[in-house]
Amino acid sequence: MRVSVLTAPGAVSLVERPEPEPAADEVLVRVGSVGICGSDVHYYDHGRIGPYVVRGPLVLGHEASGVVTAVGAGVDAARVGQRVAVEPGVPCRRCDQCKHGRYNLCPDVRFMATPPVDGAFAELVTVPADFAHPVPDHLSDDAAALVEPLSVGVWACRKAAVGVGSRVLVCGAGPVGLLTVQVARAQGATEVVCTDISPERLAMAGACGATRTVDVTAGAGTLTGLEVDAAIECSGAASSVLTALHAVRPAGTVVLVGMGSDEVAVPLSLLQHREIVLTGTFRYANTYPAAIALAAGGAISLDELVTGRFGLAQVEEALRSTRAPGTVKSIVRPGE
Repeated sequence: MRVSVLTAPGAVSLVERPEPEPAADEVLVRVGSVGICGSDVHYYDHGRIGPYVVRGPLVLGHEASGVVTAVGAGVDAARVGQRVAVEPGVPCRRCDQCKHGRYNLCPDVRFMATPPVDGAFAELVTVPADFAHPVPDHLSDDAAALVEPLSVGVWACRKAAVGVGSRVLVCGAGPVGLLTVQVARAQGATEVVCTDISPERLAMAGACGATRTVDVTAGAGTLTGLEVDAAIECSGAASSVLTALHAVRPAGTVVLVGMGSDEVAVPLSLLQHREIVLTGTFRYANTYPAAIALAAGGAISLDELVTGRFGLAQVEEALRSTRAPGTVKSIVRPGE
């Protein structure tokens, strides 16, 4: 099969590898679509993200969908031909975090496209059967791949306790921010304010359901006194974290999603005096069924976020495309 491999920072090669075979309790998936994530671009540019260092050839891509073409021992053969969204993080299932349902915090999780685990820029991948989630036929391959970043938005809204009547601030109108806006509205938020520095992204946020958009190029003064129930920070910018902290009401919640600076100065007196809850997120857990249901039911628009499609021989072009103005989500289709 053909595989696109990161061989060094800024260098991607198309190579041939043997077709994988599904082990017991696994399925073999012919990959249909793979979304480009910011982490893929970071590995391509720098060869590392924090402690995760690319030390050998690595296959990128973890937002994947496809069709089951074979099954391993113990898997129902009826699954052959089933279209699936691939959940890329497989935990040990035995540790304390896993047993408490927090499998995203499993210390031994194997996550696609995180060194040394290969990802999905390949024609075929093997996946544990229960991490290959069935999707309905009316959901496109591209949309099924984007269930992964949609899950990030679902998890963020759960952490923020978004519900009917909630007032929410979403900082950053990138792909995850745009999906978080949609999830918040789908879960009953009556007011969703979205910030960014790009007029084009803010226009998309409005189309995604934001009730108000704010260009924070000149600062966040226009958010003074907002006092939302929850603020979900999706940009990773230090200034945006502070904006979120100042925008929530007393006893409100700030959820950090975007990856930015390792250290940010936090006004502890503000947290204490207003009893603000500040929490991080690390991927997601038990979100795929809900995310698929939201997308399949039409509450979330995924296909509209796709701004570019590339074949497997064009992975490097796809990675670079994310820097182009107007790009929201680029998709690689390994079968092309």
